[in-house]
Amino acid sequence: MTKLNCWEIKKCGRQAGGDKVRELGECIAAKEIRVNGVHGGRNGGRCCYALAGTLCGGRIQGTFATKLTNCMQCEVYKLILKEESTNRKNTTEILALLGH
Repeated sequence: MTKLNCWEIKKCGRQAGGDKVRELGECIAAKEIRVNGVHGGRNGGRCCYALAGTLCGGRIQGTFATKLTNCMQCEVYKLILKEESTNRKNTTEILALLGH
């Protein structure tokens, strides 16, 4: 099964070569290599909820603690929970990869 990254699900165009990069910049989820491969994603594409500074809903999102409520409503987060039900890294493990 091919696992989609957040930018593929949201169609935000903020991945490398995306149509919104010139206007909005490349998203941290598309650039964050320290979590490459987590949940089968490319860079931070399948753990965007744990990354500070993602741009969702047209607004820069803050730290994990401040954005979690919004992320829990997101179709990307819900899909990852469903697809990774038995293999999901917990947030503490992801934050450790990020050096937090």
